[in-house]
Amino acid sequence: MDHERQRQTYDNTRIDTVPNIEQDFMEETAGEIAEPIRFSDREVRHEENGRGVGWLALALSVVSLFLMPVIMGAAGIIFGFIARRRGAETLGAWAIGIGAVSIILSFFVRFL
Repeated sequence: MDHERQRQTYDNTRIDTVPNIEQDFMEETAGEIAEPIRFSDREVRHEENGRGVGWLALALSVVSLFLMPVIMGAAGIIFGFIARRRGAETLGAWAIGIGAVSIILSFFVRFL
């Protein structure tokens, strides 16, 4: 009887002991509900500022396809990186890509 009682109890000093779920854990537990995420005004303004910089970068990159490709394309790339850092990932990526294409195309046109 003593040996059987030892087997049924959970020994927390041994790591490899498996608890008897039916007898050791009879209480019912529930997960905690986390507090909703609240954005501060600073974070919202930061995100809006990133979108504004992203649109500026995209505009500079598109205009660089027609006017001053090296200067405006480089400005579009720089502002694209700033926009990505401030949260406008997609706009920044497009601005970087179009600015790079503009610079590369201008070199092909110039040297051909």
